[in-house]
Amino acid sequence: MRIGIIGTGVAGSVLAEMLAGAPGITVQAFDRMSEGEAAEAGTGLNVGPNAMQALRIGLPARHAAVRAASLPWSLWFIDTAWGERLFDLDMLDVAAEPGIRLRWSELYGVLRAPVAGVTRRGLVLEALEEDAAGRLAPVLRDAAGGLHRPGGFDLLVAGDGRYSRLRQLAAGVPVPRLHGVALTRLLVPDAADCPYDDYGQWFNGHARLLSYRLPGGAAYIAGGVPLADAAAEVPEAARTADYQAALYLPADRPACPAVAWMVGCIRRQIGELHWARLQDSPLLRGALDGRVLFLGDAAHAMVPTLGQGATQAIEDGVVAGAVLRRGGGVAEIGALRDARVEFVREFSLDSTDTMLPGSDPIGDSRGKMAAEYLAKLRRLYTEIPGL
Repeated sequence: MRIGIIGTGVAGSVLAEMLAGAPGITVQAFDRMSEGEAAEAGTGLNVGPNAMQALRIGLPARHAAVRAASLPWSLWFIDTAWGERLFDLDMLDVAAEPGIRLRWSELYGVLRAPVAGVTRRGLVLEALEEDAAGRLAPVLRDAAGGLHRPGGFDLLVAGDGRYSRLRQLAAGVPVPRLHGVALTRLLVPDAADCPYDDYGQWFNGHARLLSYRLPGGAAYIAGGVPLADAAAEVPEAARTADYQAALYLPADRPACPAVAWMVGCIRRQIGELHWARLQDSPLLRGALDGRVLFLGDAAHAMVPTLGQGATQAIEDGVVAGAVLRRGGGVAEIGALRDARVEFVREFSLDSTDTMLPGSDPIGDSRGKMAAEYLAKLRRLYTEIPGL
């Protein structure tokens, strides 16, 4: 079986390694990024314990390498902007092992290293054709405009992210759902004076800061604030330092040291904020009579509230690899993954409630210590069908 992987992000790289050396399978991967490039290289991410569990079971050497390149995500707390503790969780109370914190570039480096030999870089998917045997044959374009036709594949896998070109060609452009929250991301390269370490969230009304330290002395800060119109673009007025500070600083009392430090960083680096809108897209696992498989964000872009974007991409890659190695196909992968993904997507969106109008950020954050919510976290972090 000849398998082609479009995109060696998280899911594509994991799948390629899972299939390496499998009897009867040959793998060729293609990526638009040239050697040394990495999308989102300057921002951080947290990866859930469930992804680490999947790697430990499916790719133990990769599990060890990812652990070595990251910091542990052992604690999760939620405070008010003035420092009142609302939620305090030891991750080992709901998971078999901690999650991790690192930069995107560090994760990409560790996941791509073992599949470099089967990856052709600097190629963008241009079109799909069929060979004489009815197999899908991708047409790829290099930076100089030249076209490349690597032949037909029994299965093409989309690992090319939220804006997947393969999904567009095989199934059309997905229509995203916007959820009425503006998001910012910021990397603070030198965070030696950062007054906290592990994963924390701080609320001032519905405006929320999320932050944690990263390897190498850096810190990652993410902001979130409701938009008056879910479909509207982020207003220019919101992009100023004074506006951002007013969102997160309490009007009637001093900010806690953590929030004061983050707001100071945002003020100094206001021009470096990365902006986005909270959104997801419909789940789609396969197309073209099972000849195309969608994984990770190409299959199910989701809100980042519980840190499950890259996490679910890792689960996808490990489970899909295990299925394909034993001779299964797209339908079996969907049967194992789709109900799991829909649970994760719904739970992630439900956990966004404290950022949306009509919620009580303080009361609802405290409510996340209830047994029902913790049981869902335990299911999220430990129950992976197919492993």
